[in-house]
This record gives sequence, structure tokens and C-alpha cells, in this order.
Amino acid sequence: MDRNFHAEASTIATQSDPNPDLELVDAAVYNLVIDHPDGTILWDTGCHPEAGDGHWPGGLYDAFPAIDAHQHRLDDDLAEAGYDIGEIDYVIQSHLHMDHAGGLEFFDGTDTPIFVHEAELKYAYFSAKTGEGNAGYVLDDFDHDLNWNVIYRDNVAPFEDIEFLHLPGHTPGLLGLRVELEDAGTLIFTSDLADSADNYERMQPMGPGLIWDRRSWFDSLRRIHDLERRTDAEVVFGHDTDQIEAVGDGWS
Repeated sequence: MDRNFHAEASTIATQSDPNPDLELVDAAVYNLVIDHPDGTILWDTGCHPEAGDGHWPGGLYDAFPAIDAHQHRLDDDLAEAGYDIGEIDYVIQSHLHMDHAGGLEFFDGTDTPIFVHEAELKYAYFSAKTGEGNAGYVLDDFDHDLNWNVIYRDNVAPFEDIEFLHLPGHTPGLLGLRVELEDAGTLIFTSDLADSADNYERMQPMGPGLIWDRRSWFDSLRRIHDLERRTDAEVVFGHDTDQIEAVGDGWS
């Protein structure tokens, strides 16, 4: 995608250079599996495999081409990682944008709990049904017979050593995740509160259309900075390709 989506004003015109070259950058899309004593937990469900075949609106795909989505069906990727889709006991949706909710169809008609924040579910339907709100929601991603477990508060810890963090800004109901591991310590997954290290470390917002509310975004970002300092956490961003490649197979 255009780097200006990754971080606003990455490329700007000046009097001496009125037509600067724009730059396209990669943005990783990833899911997580958490092996927990209470069950197998899936964080996000990725892009729909037919994103480029009409599932995503053409204009959105042109701006954010998920060029290998067809190679990454959720059930296939889980199988490659050693899991069966039927073994997933819980799903946590950080939010319901098209690059995070595309695999929810695999849980249609099941009793698998799908955790989502109340504000996110409402805003996703509002956006997809009215054409207002935000264009990043594709109704066919989440309009299924799903066992929604709706989160109403800012901090919820439904599992031992796992806390959901309500981090409005990118969307009204974005959920981050704090995970405590015995060996690796504290991990904080920001989802798209911060696409990359630039957004987080330099507090440089994402580009056009990717911030629902700037004041809320800055407040949520400061909250994670404070939590990082207090817990000596490792912070994992939403779409930082270099970071995700370095993470590799995850944490023990």
C-alpha cells in the first residue's frame, strides 16, 4: 500500500520537489494462536481468500491489494501450523475490518464464542449497512450466524494471564491484547492502534481514513506506552512486516 497510509505525510510535496515519488510498502497480515489451559484461542481471522475476486470492493482492493489472500485460507494456515479449525475453542476479533475478519465464515453456525467489543460490532454494522462510517468493513465478513460474546468494558480478563484492552482510535471498538508468558514475560498486541513502529514510537498516525478519532487514538497510544513501561512488555504492532518476520514461529 502507499506509505502515506502506513504513516501520514510520509511523502509530501515541497516547492523544490513538487512531485515527489510515492512509495508502495508491504504490510503483513497475521493471526495468532494461543495454547491456553482453558482452550485453544485464535486472535483474528485474516483476509477473506476471495478478497481479490470481488469479495472486497474494487476500490479498496486497488488501494490495499491482499495479493496472496487466496493462498491463505484460515483453515489451511491453521493446518500448516498444526491445528484443525474445529479445535479452535475461542476467537478474539481485535476489530472487524476486512483484513481481520475475513475468516469468520468458518465459525458460521457453530457455538464457538467470538469475542468482540460492543462499540466495534455496532460501528461495523452501521458502516456496512449505511455506507457512512468507515469503508473498511465488508458485511459478508461478519454477517453470519455467530456466537458473539460482546465485551462492554475497557479491561476484561476472561482467561488467566490474558487481558483484553479497549483501545479506541483506529476504530471505536478496537481490542488490544495483553498476554503473560512464563518465559517471554508480557506481550502487548496493539492490533491496528499502531500499524508499525513508526506509529507507536514516533506517535505518527496512520494515513487517510485509518483513524476514526484522533484524540482517542493518542489517548490509547499513551495508555499502551504507560503499560509497556510498567510491565517491561514487548509490544507487537498490527502490520509491521519486519517485526512479524522477526517473530517467526512466535513465543514459547
